[in-house]
Amino acid sequence: MEWTCSIRALGNLFPNINVNALMVYFFSDVHLGLGSRESDRAREQELLRFFEFIRPDCTHLVIVGDLFDFWFEYKTVVPKYFFRVLTALDEMRKRGVRIDYVMGNHDFGHQQFFADELDIPIHHDDVTFTLNGKKFYIAHGDGKAYNDTGYLILKKIIRNKLSIKLFQYLHPDFGIWLASRSSHASRIYTDDKDFSRRDGLRDFAKRTIEKGFDYVIMGHKHESRVEEFGSGTYINLGHWLSLPATYAQFDGEKVELRTFTTEKATE
Repeated sequence: MEWTCSIRALGNLFPNINVNALMVYFFSDVHLGLGSRESDRAREQELLRFFEFIRPDCTHLVIVGDLFDFWFEYKTVVPKYFFRVLTALDEMRKRGVRIDYVMGNHDFGHQQFFADELDIPIHHDDVTFTLNGKKFYIAHGDGKAYNDTGYLILKKIIRNKLSIKLFQYLHPDFGIWLASRSSHASRIYTDDKDFSRRDGLRDFAKRTIEKGFDYVIMGHKHESRVEEFGSGTYINLGHWLSLPATYAQFDGEKVELRTFTTEKATE
C-alpha cells in the first residue's frame, strides 16, 4: 500500500495541524501484555509518557508492529488490559494526528476494531509512502530473516480468514489466554532458531533502498540500528522491553533514531 503526503496536503487533511511543521514518530516492539502484570504496567506507563512527550509536535505516528505481545478481538470484546493505551491513541486521533499501524508477528488478530472505533488503519502487509519528497518503506520485519520458511507458512495459516473465524467461536477468556500462550511459543521459536549469520532484514533493506527508497524502517529484531546504503538509510527501531527505549522521528528533512527515558518525559 502506498500513501503520499506533503506538508500542505497534511494540513488539508487535518486543519488543526500547523502546516509549517511535519513531525513523524515511529516505534515498535512494546509487547504490551508480556510478563507479569507489574512489569507490563510499568512498560505501559512508559509508553503513555512517550505519548505525552510527543504531544506538542507529533503530526503522524507510525506503529511498526508488536505494540501488543498478543492481540485478538471478538465482535464485542477486546483485551481489557490495553484500555489505557487504546484511550491514549483515540485521544491522539481526535487531535488530528494521523496514526498508521503495521501489523507484527505477535499482534496478528487485528480485524476491524482499530479502523472502526479508533479510525486507525491496520496494514496487514508492508506499507510505502512519501513524506515531503522522501520515499519510505515500512515493515515490521517478520519473515525477512533467512531460513524462515516455516514462519512464513505459519503466518499464512494464522492470518487466514477461516482460522480467525474459527478462533472467534472460543470463549473470549479462553481465546485471549490461548493467543497469549501462542505468542509465548512464538517467542521461544524465534529465540531458539538459527537464522544464519547473514542478517536478512539488513539485506532486504539494502535491496529496497537500491530500488529508490530513501528510508527503510523495521523492528522485530529488538536491536536498534542505523546503516547507510548509498543515498538511503536503514533504521531498525529496537524495542521497549527495557530502558532506554528507542524510537525514530522524521522532521521533514531526515530521520533520526533516538532514545526515550522517564527523564526525557519531564523535559
